[in-house]
Amino acid sequence: MPNPIQMDDAAETLLPSALLETLYGSLLDPTPWERFLRAFADHLNSSFATLLLTVPGASTPGMSVTPGANPQVEEDYQSFFTADPFIGLPEGEVVHFAEFVDPETDRSAEFLSAFLDAVGGNQILGVDLRAASGFEARFRATRDRSRPDFDRTERDAFQALVPHLRTAVRLYERLATIGTEQGVFQGAIDQMAVATIILDHGGRILRTNARADVLLARNDGLSRTSAGSGRDRLIVGSRDDQKALDALLRTLDSESDPHVIPPLRLRIERPSGERDLAVVAQPVAGPAFMRGGAAAALALFVTEPGSRTGPSPEAIRDLFQLTPAEAQLAAALANGVSLIDAADRLGVTHNTVRGHLRAIFAKTGVRRQSQLVHLLNARLP
Repeated sequence: MPNPIQMDDAAETLLPSALLETLYGSLLDPTPWERFLRAFADHLNSSFATLLLTVPGASTPGMSVTPGANPQVEEDYQSFFTADPFIGLPEGEVVHFAEFVDPETDRSAEFLSAFLDAVGGNQILGVDLRAASGFEARFRATRDRSRPDFDRTERDAFQALVPHLRTAVRLYERLATIGTEQGVFQGAIDQMAVATIILDHGGRILRTNARADVLLARNDGLSRTSAGSGRDRLIVGSRDDQKALDALLRTLDSESDPHVIPPLRLRIERPSGERDLAVVAQPVAGPAFMRGGAAAALALFVTEPGSRTGPSPEAIRDLFQLTPAEAQLAAALANGVSLIDAADRLGVTHNTVRGHLRAIFAKTGVRRQSQLVHLLNARLP
């Protein structure tokens, strides 16, 4: 195998600023990477460019993006993915397919011909970048047979981009991690029937969860009105409630420290006569340069008294290995039902529920009914 071609000193001049803007900007697009891969393919005068994000040894890629490729080509490649001979490249080094794969020793000529047909060309440049968390980012640029071979210029241009590709992959990994973590926390909040509303410094709604959307749609103590800026403004409760919320927002400027500003707690009366809404407005502790304008300023957490149903019998049964009858009793107690009323609801005698309760105590490790209720409500949403 020939020695690796070294990038010359002028390689950085091969990187147009527009290409770098597209690289980093595309990470925030609805379909990340696609816009960049199109621009990258044009930059190298290739038929198309591909990004594969995968865990080594996986049977299918975790993510595959090849803008502009024939869908049949992409589908055909899936059958070759686990046998792809162009993997395990020296980390961070742009490699030419013909230098890496030897048809005499690596694969039969028939297989290679089928593989190259599947990837859409016989000229491939590639680089593998390995993340600390274990996944690989495989970038590939492919030319079909109607175009000339890649030369030193295209290879140097690809190599010059590698440091930026590495940074972009790290940023994308971080964005994906943050999105996953937000999904977990949001799911937990939704399960606890907590409505969440995030406001900017003008009191305009930035984000809501599903529970908040339901409350706002009812227009019963909480509502939204057009602010003329593409975002609705939140309206809460009485005039005094609104004044208190607006006053809190006015304190959250670039000179304030959200960490030391206490949350605002409100009881919102509802015109329908339903029980009051409980609202906690917590200042968002974002960086100082984002404390103003359309940046997040307040997170409102809204609960409806009586809306919480408590843990389900199925969840209790699975967590503590209870019998169905024991789980039904435990769920009733967790929801505030007395032992006697639970017996009546379940259609069993008082002695039977006492026997179930003793068994529940033994399996959960508690000794009193109050401890059991606390345990169930603390461990389960």
